[in-house]
Amino acid sequence: MKFFLLHVCTLLSVSLVGSHAVTPEVYWKSVLPNSPMPKSIKDLLYTEWSDEKSTAVGVGKGGVSVHTGKPGKRTDVGVGKGGVGVHTEKPGKGTDVGVGKGGVGVHTGKPGKRTDVGVGKGGVEVHTGHKGKPVYVGVHKGPDPFVYLYAASEDQLKDNPNVAMFFLENDLHQGKEMNLHFTKNDQKETFLPRKIADSIPFSSNKLPEIYDEFSVKPDSMEAEIMKQTLNECESTGIEGEEKYCATSLESMVDFSTTKLGKNVKAISTEVSAKKSTPLQKYKIEVAKKLAAKKAVVCHKQNYAYAVFYCHKTISTQAYAVSMVGADGTKVNAVAVCHTDTAKWNPKHLAFQVLKLKPGTVPICHFLPEDHVVWVPY
Repeated sequence: MKFFLLHVCTLLSVSLVGSHAVTPEVYWKSVLPNSPMPKSIKDLLYTEWSDEKSTAVGVGKGGVSVHTGKPGKRTDVGVGKGGVGVHTEKPGKGTDVGVGKGGVGVHTGKPGKRTDVGVGKGGVEVHTGHKGKPVYVGVHKGPDPFVYLYAASEDQLKDNPNVAMFFLENDLHQGKEMNLHFTKNDQKETFLPRKIADSIPFSSNKLPEIYDEFSVKPDSMEAEIMKQTLNECESTGIEGEEKYCATSLESMVDFSTTKLGKNVKAISTEVSAKKSTPLQKYKIEVAKKLAAKKAVVCHKQNYAYAVFYCHKTISTQAYAVSMVGADGTKVNAVAVCHTDTAKWNPKHLAFQVLKLKPGTVPICHFLPEDHVVWVPY
């Protein structure tokens, strides 16, 4: 859903003109002065809030034109009836993005060493500079595995069963080896400031208006993914779970501190590699149980901008786990163990992978890099 970023950047850039609102980062520091912001959250902040960069915005009948940064290190965005055109950095070393009725085209780097990305109704197609077949990246529809109300989809059951997405709490000990696959999400939708996020409808009853806001075709894959996220956010959740979909960083901070108090810290998984690592064995070096037995866990959702599905339960135990991969990749991971699964869907993916029944033993999973767990201290 990369093309959403263009619309969001334009929206944010326009909002900067004449605005002196408190930024999400400043709000974090005011509420949580003793809690560092995890890298996974920093990566989702809109970079143009920085005072070191300038933003010029022109709005006319033909569309919107946005120019950011210094010449040679700038980003030019033009939005008109024909679509969106973006150019960043120097010629030959930059990124060109064209958005029209047919989809999205992205070209980066020099010819022969470039990456071409096409986004259309069929999904996402990626061509790298290497000779041979292109790499195809598919966006799979289906229930979020971290929403425990739903049964596993057929696609989820067909995925590699050797990947330890879910495991048992007694597996968290020094020397334990697991097959894991830590992937990088290169298409990171940014946070909107709360004032802007609150002005945009976020309801399945307003889907036509939302699609129009982000220029999404109702019959597209992107529309289906957004609809699924809204449906999961509006579901009742399992018994005993307090859930909330945060559409801004400020609202996520407020929900977490309301449920746990202001003496909280946010932690997330961090992988030393800058790119996605292969499926490989990882050996646990240290597994440290965090003192609190309650937590708020926030899972990044697929949407036009950063949205987190947050849920609080008292039957949760979090661990800080250090491990190293077969290729030397070091990971400081966050593992979450659910000690009471009695109310989960009996056909949830975890039960089918582990061959267990609800309410028998604690079930754990590692958090992806762009998810966050909040714990009291």
